[in-house]
Amino acid sequence: MSATSPRPSYAAVLRIPYARRTFAAALVGRLSYGMVPLAVLLAVTRATGSYAVAGTVMALFGATSVLLSPARAALVDRYGPRRALPPMASLYAALLVLLAVATWRPGAPAPVLGAVAAAAGACTPPLGPTMRTVWSELAAERGLLPRAYSLDGVAEELLFVSGPLVVGTVVQFAPPAVAVAMGAVLVAVGTFGFVVSPAVARLPGRGAVSEKPTGRRRSVVTGIVPPVVAAGGAGLALGALDLLVLAFAEQRGHGDGVVAWIFAALSAGSAVGGLLYGAVEWRSGARVRLALLTAGLGLALAGAGLAPNLAVLTGAVVCAGLFVAPALTTAYLVADASAPPTARTRSGAWVNTAVNAGIATGAAASGLLVDRLSPALGFALAGATALLAATAVGVGSRRDRATGPEARAEDSVAALS
Repeated sequence: MSATSPRPSYAAVLRIPYARRTFAAALVGRLSYGMVPLAVLLAVTRATGSYAVAGTVMALFGATSVLLSPARAALVDRYGPRRALPPMASLYAALLVLLAVATWRPGAPAPVLGAVAAAAGACTPPLGPTMRTVWSELAAERGLLPRAYSLDGVAEELLFVSGPLVVGTVVQFAPPAVAVAMGAVLVAVGTFGFVVSPAVARLPGRGAVSEKPTGRRRSVVTGIVPPVVAAGGAGLALGALDLLVLAFAEQRGHGDGVVAWIFAALSAGSAVGGLLYGAVEWRSGARVRLALLTAGLGLALAGAGLAPNLAVLTGAVVCAGLFVAPALTTAYLVADASAPPTARTRSGAWVNTAVNAGIATGAAASGLLVDRLSPALGFALAGATALLAATAVGVGSRRDRATGPEARAEDSVAALS
């Protein structure tokens, strides 16, 4: 990879008409996504007295939220954000309030909590994918879109760090159900503030327009595969990280408290990496960068397992974090460039689904294996997962350039870079 002169500043992105107003509203709504998982987990645990029930409720919430994300994004593409998002946000907020009421006092029936949580997850409005679609409309000037995506990715990373901190502060003074209700208020306020922005009015929806001819649909599907594979591989590796870090710390006699600092270091590294990545004008193709960044994440995680102590592990995790936001930013760029205007939101949602499903799967797999493997081997396997995804993306990129027909997607991404 090579770099030349700096791109337009991040301030230039925020000076785009209506960008600050629209982005701020979307971030308010997306803060709910950083708060709700922990808030619901704590609220259900307190209401039922069972970690097993809480885990099941969260699994139902997460499954419907993640797996149905492309379907909800398809509604946004078809009907436009102004028609599709308010009903989703209203239902999501109402169901969260119902969940807060049900968990306010002990004794709530577990099946009821599971049903409400699953329904809430199914209604989660896709604010992140929709905001990235808005960015693709607003930041049309060369060099601005990658920077806008980097800014969006870093902000999202910080929201998922600050959300649990907000919940932790709330539960010091009130029941966890209050934090669940706060999540409902945030998503409602943020979504309605977002859809009234003039920038969102530029996305009216495309009705029932279908992609023709068949060859074009095949090209779109082929174009979305590399970012989905890369995001899924990164998610699998990152999902395993939590338990691996905990096992590493316990093996060396450290308490649970230090683990939180290591996770914060990962987020800090990701934020710094995202800002640096967006500040450079890259000449290499986006798919090439996607493969290299995913490989860098894998190598950093594999190397983390060789750390002799917690301090070195923290440094290795920071290095891994440097690749997270850039890899996901590039995945969204490739997905956006591969999609027609009628499927941009859905295309980004598939990447989002891949990384979230990967994280969930990685966490589950590490839970099964962490007692049977040494942390060093676990880190090696996590890194190998990302490396395997990077290899698949790299091989596919070379094949596309050699055969030609699908190279148009790569060319369109390069034009954005």
